[in-house]
Amino acid sequence: MKEIALAPLPYADDALAPTISAKTISFHYGKHHAGYVKTLNGLVAGKETYEGRSLESIISSSYDLKDTAIFNNAAQIWNHDFYWRSLAPAGKGGEPSAELLAAVNASFGSLDACKAALADAAVKRFGSGWAWLLKKDGKLVVESTSNADTPCGKPFVTPLLVIDVWEHAYYLDWQNARAAYVKAVVDGHLNWSFASSNFV
Repeated sequence: MKEIALAPLPYADDALAPTISAKTISFHYGKHHAGYVKTLNGLVAGKETYEGRSLESIISSSYDLKDTAIFNNAAQIWNHDFYWRSLAPAGKGGEPSAELLAAVNASFGSLDACKAALADAAVKRFGSGWAWLLKKDGKLVVESTSNADTPCGKPFVTPLLVIDVWEHAYYLDWQNARAAYVKAVVDGHLNWSFASSNFV
């Protein structure tokens, strides 16, 4: 049986410090993210509908079949994989490509306005969830989703970047100061090179 694997982090555990400490990474990646992978593999074992299929296929099928536990764990794996790649060590995230920057300017007016919209969505997300920069129907938009909801597999939607605003993403470092965590991520750790590679 081919299991879903825990994707390796694209940087060292302490590479995002002090915004995101190695201790937070050890819990967030090493416990929460790894836990979703372990749980999902247990849930799909022996189930012909899911076993041996790609993560994206499991997300799509479990959503359609309303298999909530399988969907939640699979979507959380995908969202977390995307989140780690949406971040970069300070000074290593690059700049938006010319094509992406043109789309940012067309949709938001400026890169700073785009960042502000993404930060606002992250701060205002009630409870646990995610703030996304998406290409949707050819335009760039910012949206937030709750809990394990994901844009993965949705038609005419291409995720570019995401910020995790579940408490386990920031509480050890920032306690209840979600806005300060979000500002630090948006100002210093967004991986615009990754966003540009997704902008197709």
